[in-house]
Amino acid sequence: MRKPKVIISACLLGHLCRYDGKTKKTKEFEDAFKEYEIVPFCPEAPLFGTPRERISVIEIDGVNRIITDETDKDVTQLLKEEIDSFLEKHSDAVKAVLKSKSPSCGVGTTPILNEKRERLHYGNGIAGDIFLERLVDIKLLDENTMRLSSSTTKSIFL
Repeated sequence: MRKPKVIISACLLGHLCRYDGKTKKTKEFEDAFKEYEIVPFCPEAPLFGTPRERISVIEIDGVNRIITDETDKDVTQLLKEEIDSFLEKHSDAVKAVLKSKSPSCGVGTTPILNEKRERLHYGNGIAGDIFLERLVDIKLLDENTMRLSSSTTKSIFL
């Protein structure tokens, strides 16, 4: 019998894939999901390498965009394509645990900034939004809460 599949942010599994080349490894995930097939997920590392320039969620004319912090490059479309490609291969996942506060993975915890880089509110990273939109039947968690309120506000990346 095949194990159910869980997608977990790769940095939580010990992969050195964060923008700063570090990890956020937490042993609890290996223990909590030992009955699952664990699929590591990081949409940024394959595109931009590690270490890399930080990115932020910037609201421009009411639309969230992913912008690099130093070079001010819009990488929203590149990330959308990477995430879509990943989800095509793993649409059978039953759970996902994403990194909180991440411009890629956060769900309800990611700072949404204005064009002056001032915090407007908290919302979702781009993968958080796409997971909520495309994987409606899975349980979506983050490493802090291990649960997600169904009242989480969705923002839309166009």
